Amino acid sequence: MFNKKTFSDFIHKKNKLFTIAVFIVFNILFLTACVNKNTYRTNKEKAFVLTTFTILADLARNVAGDRLLVESITKPGAEIHSYQFTPSDIVKTKGAKLIIENGLGLEAWFSKFITSTGDIPNVKLTEGIKPLLIDGDAYAGKPNPHAWMSPKRAMNYVDKIVDAFIKIDPEGALEYSSNASTYKAKLESLDKELRDSLSSIPKERRFLVTCEGAFTYLARDYGMKEAYLWPVNAESQVTPRRMVNLIKKIQENEVPTIFCESTVSAEAQMEVAKSSGAAFGGTFYVDSLSDLNGPAPTYIELLRHNVRLITEGLSVSAEKK
Repeated sequence: MFNKKTFSDFIHKKNKLFTIAVFIVFNILFLTACVNKNTYRTNKEKAFVLTTFTILADLARNVAGDRLLVESITKPGAEIHSYQFTPSDIVKTKGAKLIIENGLGLEAWFSKFITSTGDIPNVKLTEGIKPLLIDGDAYAGKPNPHAWMSPKRAMNYVDKIVDAFIKIDPEGALEYSSNASTYKAKLESLDKELRDSLSSIPKERRFLVTCEGAFTYLARDYGMKEAYLWPVNAESQVTPRRMVNLIKKIQENEVPTIFCESTVSAEAQMEVAKSSGAAFGGTFYVDSLSDLNGPAPTYIELLRHNVRLITEGLSVSAEKK
């Protein structure tokens, strides 16, 4: 049985334990609130940057690191040339400090889009780059906009991104420059990797046939010839003349394998393959990354995927295909 003293001590200890428990719970709640508040504040205070398509977003994220939030206006798989932007795309720009575009006429919709977004600054990553010109067809003499398809040219994009980020966030200059140097070293390594891979293809078979003429920079920088069904996806009408001309070129050059891109239908190119006797070698990624589970979730993986298909497809002789 409890006497009065024992009962008093019991009550005292119980109250003390209750006080300690309340103190611990209060501190846990307080610390959690501080962490959540700081996390929210950190995310809220980061400058917000938009790009016109997923490949540019990947390049920009490699420069931004954890200092900026970078998002793409278009989703993986979107056809970028003649994209039809929506009111929700305009909403995405609220609070953005910068919008990044490729330029050279790639985003046919962008001039109209930017007039709907207010005074958000934008930068063209191809500004100052000497473009390669489209050869033949209705687009003859116009610049080919797909400069990012060669790692050497993509390094110019990275430099432009650094300059643009420093303008909106001067305090991050050292971080952006350091991130860019690290990423450009990866692109240098990628350039050697692709060069070694493509040089394994016999010279007489280095003829790249695609749906869109998006590989001009890659072909020029790595010693290949190219042919295609249409010059840019904005003009992707398949005409009998284009198909006949491409079939003739494939047969004359004994091209063993041809390809198409992920953002357009490969149906016409399948017909070209059937009529020319070439094999269809698979799907390239050019204007868009794949989703995270696909073969091209990053720019570097995109080029590795494409070059692997090229190497496998063109290393096989026409007789063995």
